[in-house]
Amino acid sequence: MSDILIVDDERDIRELVADILEDEGYETRLAGNSDDCMAEINAAPPALLILDIWLKDSRMDGIDILKAVKRDNPDVPVVIISGHGNIEIAVAAIKQGAYDFIEKPFNIDQLMVVIRRAMETSRLRRENSALKRGEASATELIGECPTFRTMVGQLDKVAKTNSRVMLTGPAGAGKEIAARYIHAQSNRASGPFVTVNCAGVAPERMEEVLFGRESPERGVESGLLEEAHGGVVYFDEVADMPIGTQSKILRVLVDQQFQRVGGGDKVRVDLRVVSSTNRDLDTEIRAGRFREELFHRLRVVPIAVPSLEERREDIPVLAAHFIERCNAEQGLPLRDLGDEAVALLQTMSWPGNVRQLKNLVERVLILGDETGPIETRELLSNEDRDSDGDRVVLSGALATLPLREAREAFEREYLLTQINRFGGNISRTAQFVGMERSALHRKLKSLGVVTGAKAGGGRTAHAEAVSEAAE
Repeated sequence: MSDILIVDDERDIRELVADILEDEGYETRLAGNSDDCMAEINAAPPALLILDIWLKDSRMDGIDILKAVKRDNPDVPVVIISGHGNIEIAVAAIKQGAYDFIEKPFNIDQLMVVIRRAMETSRLRRENSALKRGEASATELIGECPTFRTMVGQLDKVAKTNSRVMLTGPAGAGKEIAARYIHAQSNRASGPFVTVNCAGVAPERMEEVLFGRESPERGVESGLLEEAHGGVVYFDEVADMPIGTQSKILRVLVDQQFQRVGGGDKVRVDLRVVSSTNRDLDTEIRAGRFREELFHRLRVVPIAVPSLEERREDIPVLAAHFIERCNAEQGLPLRDLGDEAVALLQTMSWPGNVRQLKNLVERVLILGDETGPIETRELLSNEDRDSDGDRVVLSGALATLPLREAREAFEREYLLTQINRFGGNISRTAQFVGMERSALHRKLKSLGVVTGAKAGGGRTAHAEAVSEAAE
């Protein structure tokens, strides 16, 4: 898309403009009527369209063509050619989305100024689209644990289809990365990936942000749905979408078209929709905060994104990945993780999931030592350490217990944490804590800790379980 399409019913004018532009090094295509014009655009959208506002003996006039181009190829700038006496119509065309207009008979210098500006606009739009595609295609899914690989397998299967996907999981687990992975692996990878932050847009502005606006003062302003034409629109935390907007999005999913706020014309879009939520939408539906019909339209393929607690085995590789990224993108130290640091990371609580791990790694690289392996003291916040930084502070509940009860409580929590850290594998847990496997079983039994089967192939430990899985 690097040539200029010239559309004029007067052969002399279109050939004159073509000769001028070709002398300046541009490639051109010519069309003398609306049918030829639309055929050229459908074959390959040009970098720029120069369009006569009146086209004799044509099915569509310049305004009709302009509307079609802005609907289906909004990134193509359109320069209107207007005869004397048609200036008011040309100004109206600007409000419909035309880039500029040139009055006949035109001055060559003026023509070239407008053309150069329009071509620069076209170049910047192409570069912006390429950057968005690069951002999506660079998405990496890091992890090897069975739960995570099961999710990746589901994403691979659904990516090649055009089905709507709903991603569920806690905040920070990586739902947007999963959505970008779907886009990058799909046949829409060359199209845009547009995120709609449903929680971050004021309810009164949501429709304008999504559908765009038309007004006499500001002309036509595209919304996020138009930007996503030909690609993927991602509704991040869709449960936060205003209930009034939900009904209009439902109509878009059915008709693949909508009207801008303040506008009258229908805007057609070709979209694939991926959505995410960390809420129970069944509860939201019962409370009247989410439309059940929209839920069923969006949740054609549901995929659960596991929390970091469910994939502790992946913590070392994730942390190493974030260290490499911080080094490449910010020039932060490229440090290793010692065995003790890995053990601590795998036993910590992660309410913020992968996002929390990434932030912790970045904080340590900024504030910690510049060389050497990362140590456990660097991973603990000030609240987790006493004044000299060498001892972990006891929790209030543990500190009030007699020694024997405190020791049992500590051992129970410690062993539960280690078993979960190793995905329920008793042999690996015994090796790490320095016990024989049979001795660990006896210790767990004495503490009232039993292991039970866990969905997804792994196992976990629960003090309240009622039977022990066969080892």
